[in-house]
Amino acid sequence: MKLIIGSHVSYTKDEGLLGSVKEALSYGENTFMFYTGAPQNTFRSPINKEKTEEAKKIMKKENIDIKDVIIHAPYIINLATANEEKFNFAVNFLKQEVKRAEQLSINKIVLHPGSHVGIGEEKGLENIIKGLNLVLTEKEGPIICLETMAGKGTELGTTFKQLNSIIKNVKNNNRVMVCLDTCHLNDAGYDVKKFDNLLEEFDKIVGLDKIACIHINDSKNEIAAHKDRHENIGIGTIGFDNLIKIIYHEKLKEIPKILETPYISIDGGKDRTYPPYKFEIEMIKDKKYNEHLLEEIRNYYK
Repeated sequence: MKLIIGSHVSYTKDEGLLGSVKEALSYGENTFMFYTGAPQNTFRSPINKEKTEEAKKIMKKENIDIKDVIIHAPYIINLATANEEKFNFAVNFLKQEVKRAEQLSINKIVLHPGSHVGIGEEKGLENIIKGLNLVLTEKEGPIICLETMAGKGTELGTTFKQLNSIIKNVKNNNRVMVCLDTCHLNDAGYDVKKFDNLLEEFDKIVGLDKIACIHINDSKNEIAAHKDRHENIGIGTIGFDNLIKIIYHEKLKEIPKILETPYISIDGGKDRTYPPYKFEIEMIKDKKYNEHLLEEIRNYYK
């Protein structure tokens, strides 16, 4: 089977999509995910058409299908909020992200569904549905991929039932799908180590045809911890073999897998850290765990 694997990469003002493609290729990837600007603020630089076209040419040459490339919406979007000003901001900012995705020819946008911040699950879900209906006014266009969340604080999208409730109540729900996150599923209380059972449950409630992408992350936490702390592949509680079974699962072979594992410090400090993706992807391609993973990463960047 063809492995569609990548990671989170940077997107800079100067290089734009071209820089993202170059970084992905340096890790041995055939897809990738990026923010179109900082996830914590609203600043967005204009999209450089020339750089974008150059990026597309390289992608075509290197067999990166742009349909597998993903934008991650910024964290500051919270459609579940009851605060009118914040809700309107979330809707308008997500509309802008959809337009930027169209300009870049990217068809998938991963979105954290939102946190209800005390108003309760039912009202929070209603707000998310309302917000998505305001954003997805056209029948065709980029797809919003609701990410499965760990259940930290008042996060929504932590259960398959919540996700299904959102999807079935969005008018143009052909433009709403799901991004599974292995760490988040574990932390939310789903047994990722029994992945066939998990997929069967998801299929009954939401439908396998609604899986658009998968974030491949190990977890620092035990199941149902509701903490959302990613770990490097094979080092966490999910484990290498279980993640390999997910990555190479026959029912998910056409679905892009994206790593969001922690950067590595080479000297024990937090001032400068380095991406582990090149080494983790090599392990995944070999289907063999490297017990010296962190040591090799540190030696490579020294």
